[in-house]
Formats: sequence, structure tokens, C-alpha cells
Amino acid sequence: MRVLLIEDDAAIAAGILDALRQAGFEAAHAATGAAGLEAVDGGDADLVLLDLGLPDVDGVEVCRRICTTTTLPVIVVSARGDEFDRVLALEMGADDYLVKPFGFRELAARIRAVTRRAAQGEAAANATSARTIGALTLDPRSRRVSLDGEPVHLTAKEFELLEYLTGDPGAVMRRSDILRDVWGTSWYGTTKTLDAHVAAIRKKLGDPRWIEAVRGVGFRFGEPG
Repeated sequence: MRVLLIEDDAAIAAGILDALRQAGFEAAHAATGAAGLEAVDGGDADLVLLDLGLPDVDGVEVCRRICTTTTLPVIVVSARGDEFDRVLALEMGADDYLVKPFGFRELAARIRAVTRRAAQGEAAANATSARTIGALTLDPRSRRVSLDGEPVHLTAKEFELLEYLTGDPGAVMRRSDILRDVWGTSWYGTTKTLDAHVAAIRKKLGDPRWIEAVRGVGFRFGEPG
């Protein structure tokens, strides 16, 4: 697996790169957001480790660009531990968030968990046909969504969440089940990231009634009536 580390601190980068290579990963380094985006555009990565405190482009914006133009898994590795930063990065499409300082064993475990979920999702998508609910069409194989024939642009995590919710229209999905199945059992963050992703999908679909909140339980997907 090719891991791209976007990190401006040379000492921190050296330690992470050395640990990644010792663990059997191919590892490359970009010291700026621009260099990282160029490497991503060149197809030089299977997964991105992204610091938020970059010297040229804010890491959240780098995350947004990666997640809106590719399906690469992104794990944020940052000294910013505030809930706001976590939710914002996850809302932009990050798959996981790890606060510095951290142990490499935890980082390696999260890398494997994220890539395992991505592989499982791809396998499931290849075995699943497009589904249509009212004016909404979701195609797991192409990872495309359209509403009334017009494309709806979702981040990778927004697509996975919408795919999960549309798997059983009308059924109430529990918050714990959604976090377990979409974010994985390694997810230790706040459940507010789920609300942030739901809000983003509702906004893009143009009607909040597509995803109904069931108080104290979770969410239900259905065609607005």
C-alpha cells in the first residue's frame, strides 16, 4: 500500500515515514498542501495521512479537495484536538482523525481498518446494482448519485452514509449501528460527526425530509411525501 504523508514538520514526518516503511508500507512525503494535492493528482497514493497545520493551504481545504475529486481514504493526523476541528475535517470527507501525539501501533491499526472498510465497500458495490428511490438514483458501482437526473456531488464518506441509509428505505437505523458500519469499530469520536454528514447530505438533496431524524434512536431514509 502506498501511503502519502502530507506534513510540514520535517522531524515528525521523518519519524512517521520510518515507522510506516518498517511496517511494510510504501511511504511518500509532501511538505505542503500544494505538493500533496499534486501527488494525489498524479495517482501516487492509496491512502493519505494529512496534517491540518500546513504552511500554504489549510489542511481542511486540502481534505475537501481530495475527498471531492477522489475516493482515496484520508486519515487526519493533527495536533488540533478540538471537537470543532474534528467535525469540520470529517464533514469535509476524512475517514478518521488521530490527535498528536499518538502511538504508531494505533496509527497502523487505523490505516488497516480504514483500508479494510474501503475494500469491503468496493466489493459490495461491485455486487450491487443501482437503486432508485423516487427521484433519487444511487449507483454503488460507479459511486454516482443523481436527483431528477441531475448529478449530486458527495464526498466519499457522504456517499457511504447515503448508501447505507438507502439500503433499507423506511427502516430506522440506530446511531450506534451507523457509526459501527459506516465509520467502523475503531471509531472513537463524537457522534456529532454523523449529524454533520446527515446535514450535508440533506442540503445537497435539497430537502431535509429525505433523511428523517428519529429522536433518541437514529435516522430513517425515505422519499419526501
